[in-house]
Amino acid sequence: MTTTGEDQHTALTGPWWWARRRSAVLDATLAAASATECAERGADFARGVGLPEALGLVLGGAAGTVLLVRRRWPVAVVLVAIAVTPAEMGFLLSVVGLYSLAASELPRRIIAGLASMSLLGVLIVSYVRTTQDVASGASTLGDGLVPFVAVTMSLGLTAPPVLLGLYVGARRRLMESLRERADSLERELMLLAERAEERAEWARSEERTRIAREMHDVVAHRVSLMVVHAAALQAVARKDPEKAVRNAALVGDMGRQALSELREMLGVLRTADGVKPVAVGAGPGGSVPLASVGVAAAAAASRAAGQVPEGPSLADLDELVGQSRVAGMSVVLSVEGDLRRYAAEVEQTAYRVVQEALTNVHKHAAGAKTYVRLAHRGAEIAMQVENEAPVAVDGVGAGLPSGGNGLVGMRERVGALGGVFVSGPTDAGGFRVSAVIPCGV
Repeated sequence: MTTTGEDQHTALTGPWWWARRRSAVLDATLAAASATECAERGADFARGVGLPEALGLVLGGAAGTVLLVRRRWPVAVVLVAIAVTPAEMGFLLSVVGLYSLAASELPRRIIAGLASMSLLGVLIVSYVRTTQDVASGASTLGDGLVPFVAVTMSLGLTAPPVLLGLYVGARRRLMESLRERADSLERELMLLAERAEERAEWARSEERTRIAREMHDVVAHRVSLMVVHAAALQAVARKDPEKAVRNAALVGDMGRQALSELREMLGVLRTADGVKPVAVGAGPGGSVPLASVGVAAAAAASRAAGQVPEGPSLADLDELVGQSRVAGMSVVLSVEGDLRRYAAEVEQTAYRVVQEALTNVHKHAAGAKTYVRLAHRGAEIAMQVENEAPVAVDGVGAGLPSGGNGLVGMRERVGALGGVFVSGPTDAGGFRVSAVIPCGV
């Protein structure tokens, strides 16, 4: 990053009112030259008017040193130059003073007024001096050329420094304006970068939550069914070998299905062309690389456009209920309304809600009769999974653990689509899960 204007301003360390040391050296050099010139001309003027030469030397030298304050008080420098004009001294003082005045931030009317006074003073002194020279024979100019010479000298000593000062001042203000705009742009870019990092971090957090939710749904449901079948297999292994073989085959099928779904979800974590995904917090100081920002933005745009990965849908609901029935659960499925296609995200969410609700029944209410209701309405789809009070089951229990994330995941899924999710126990001792999802018809 470049140094901002404020940093540059604080970095300037010159003595007193000078911003840089070289500026102080330049002004001191100009003041010394001006003091020498004014002292010499002051001594000549003092001899001409009958004053002590030393007085003219001191006054002239003092007038010339005023250039030291030309950057801070340019008006004072020009006034001193105008004051010493009748003594025909202060050539350098007048030129540099007018330049400093025109290049300053003073109002234009003040600059024009002081420049006009200086022009008038030089014009009068030049006219009087040239007339005296012509009268005394020191100059061979004709009387008609005296005004021309006076005007030329006054314009030559006044116009160039004023015009140059105006140009330099305008250029300086332009550069300052450009620098301020560059500093403002730099701050905006830094702010945009920080916001991009925040958005990327938010996108990664959302993606981690989504993946964790998908992993929980797949693993919890499949593994729950596998554990139920394994418990049943343990109970009937000696009594009914044929049923034990069927249960073992079901466990194998469910394990393969779980592995297949896990591979599909893990596949979306791989970037195209074999590029490895960037880890969270990569980069110096845990900053977010620009590549991750692009990946996160592309993923967000893909989801916003409805381009979600293919997954389960409501067409697979019969198979889902059938798996629970095979596992020994009594499930009644009822569908109201005309079946139609919804957005992939809506169908996946509805399927996952029913899946997770059935998984919870396997975990907490084994043997309880369960009712699955699906209603296709005008602009929404509603689902409800309700189980009766759990009954005591003889034999070895499944012993399924619970992480407490199932209801949270369902609520997050439904809430992300603008739906309503309600869950809780029933008066009869069972449990009910209800969800309504807008389908945007």
